[in-house]
Amino acid sequence: MRFERRLKVISGADLIPMIDVVFQLVIFFMLSSTFIQTPGIALQMPESTSAEPVVMTRLVVTILPDETVYLNDMAYRLGEFDGALKALPKDVKEELSSVVIEGDMKVSYDLMIRVLDILRHNGFSGVNLRLREANE
Repeated sequence: MRFERRLKVISGADLIPMIDVVFQLVIFFMLSSTFIQTPGIALQMPESTSAEPVVMTRLVVTILPDETVYLNDMAYRLGEFDGALKALPKDVKEELSSVVIEGDMKVSYDLMIRVLDILRHNGFSGVNLRLREANE
């Protein structure tokens, strides 16, 4: 009797460990990421056909026509807004380089400029205006 010895090369990759690692990474990034939520203020934002996406920061300023200014979710009158910015901790001011401004379409140009002046006097130089993309 003759026995033949044949060695078969087993080629292939076991994908189950890789799938486990990828699944663990997805769960890690889902749990460790934070989402910035703006308060539920009813705004009718102006439209623009050239609007670009704005990177949200931790500081969102919302301006309403009745001179109410929201700093994230806290409402201030225009006169109190400067004091609220001065009350921010110094490390927060240094960490934030830009601010996102949301404004109702009925906000006057004068009010927008006064808010911008208050922001600049408090050391915020990068300002992004958030708009709504127009449907063509």
